Amino acid sequence: MKNIFAVLTLSSFFVFTSCKKEIPPVTKTEKTENKTSEEFVVDSVKVNDSTKVNNFLTLSFTSKVLVFPSLKNKILLDSIYSYDPRIKDYSKAGLQAFLENQKKDYFNSVKNDNKDWVSDITSAQTWFSNSDMNLKSNSNGYMHIQYGTSAYIGGAHDEYGYSEKVFDLKNNKKLELKDITSMPKSKIEALLMKNINKINSGTTDENGEVKNSEMLLVDKIPAIDNFYFDDKNLYFHYSPYEIAAFAAGDITVPVSWEELKGTLNTEFKERMKIK
Repeated sequence: MKNIFAVLTLSSFFVFTSCKKEIPPVTKTEKTENKTSEEFVVDSVKVNDSTKVNNFLTLSFTSKVLVFPSLKNKILLDSIYSYDPRIKDYSKAGLQAFLENQKKDYFNSVKNDNKDWVSDITSAQTWFSNSDMNLKSNSNGYMHIQYGTSAYIGGAHDEYGYSEKVFDLKNNKKLELKDITSMPKSKIEALLMKNINKINSGTTDENGEVKNSEMLLVDKIPAIDNFYFDDKNLYFHYSPYEIAAFAAGDITVPVSWEELKGTLNTEFKERMKIK
């Protein structure tokens, strides 16, 4: 089964997410003005296909990748598409060709490398590999992209996860936590433990109170690089099994700008207009 997982998971696409309610999504193709004073254009390519392996097993493959024809800085583009080192051509045609090859690799992996396992299936099943890139926000020269994947190869349930990345379009780089705050990670982790029950992931007690903390699999919540932000909070996003049981789903923990007061990077604070 390792061969299937190797294709299903887009290398470092994941840590595979999110508080989807805090930041409204932007449309698939959008033109707006960013801080580089150049026209900002977003497009996308997509592949959606399926094939029948035998009378019982169907394979489904869906993948969407964003295209940024107005971004020219190679270092920035390398960061945006770093989840898979096989991507070399960032043009629309190049990314479309990548998705077609990825689909073929997935189908061939299941059909050719796992024949014994597939032959044991005796009931109708659909295995799938899904991945996408979504532009969640683009403001103050910061572009937030969410990368998501999900896969099913039999068993009790599917697997899924998200990766959040914020790119500094002014300085042509992926934003790091140190670019936002100088607060030591140990103190941020203490805030994360304090705030774990502030986001409703669907895990509640009989009184309707959120009980995410009771499903934790870790002694402390790490301050990971899987973060994004809005005008109120910095958010850390954890995929299933990363810090809690699968039943808790993916969990997003907020840390407010007020809690980070006195540690915020000067440039970041000014660009985000944080008082």
